[in-house]
Amino acid sequence: MEFLWDWFHRIYDVESLVRVGGLAALTAIVFTETGLFVGFFLPGDSLLVTAGIFAATGDLNLWTLNIVLSLAAILGDTTGYVIGFKTGPMIFRREDSLFFHRKHLLTAKQFYDQYGGFTIVVARFIPILRTFAPVVAGVGKMQYSRFIAYNVFGGIFWVFSMTFAGYFLGRMVPNIQEQIHIVIAVVIFLSLLPGIIKLAREKWKTRSSLG
Repeated sequence: MEFLWDWFHRIYDVESLVRVGGLAALTAIVFTETGLFVGFFLPGDSLLVTAGIFAATGDLNLWTLNIVLSLAAILGDTTGYVIGFKTGPMIFRREDSLFFHRKHLLTAKQFYDQYGGFTIVVARFIPILRTFAPVVAGVGKMQYSRFIAYNVFGGIFWVFSMTFAGYFLGRMVPNIQEQIHIVIAVVIFLSLLPGIIKLAREKWKTRSSLG
């Protein structure tokens, strides 16, 4: 258990991940978070913003960063789609484990049923949902040409918007690297906000129905 706690601590030490792991670590994390169940907990948004800040100081090349990570995001979602397509509805009967929780898959399905293919774009900006949305699209046998269009647009939009947000922060705010932990905390909070709002609404509806 202590090993797992230490591992999670290292994963969420975003600044060190970017500084030490560089583009290789960023690419692996973006692909894993968007393409594999085991990556649902990875800090994608804060990682991209932090990478943008490092690009502003010249530690990373902004355009190389965006091109490589966009490809990783697109390939990640494609992998998730293939998993869902090959596995089919039986994946909803899979038992929970350390790196798989059926409730996350059901949440993604609910979102997909409501918003259709646009879920692939929106889910990029919502932690956990971005991991499971392409799987649900695959299970639902979304036409691949349609999926790839949403996938490419969403992947590029997500990566570029996050890295450029960090880049402009890095250019406009002096010595922002000294306060990078605050930036990361804000990004994580904003990433979790949609889930918090959804949970609050569900509780409000439950109370209203009971009252």
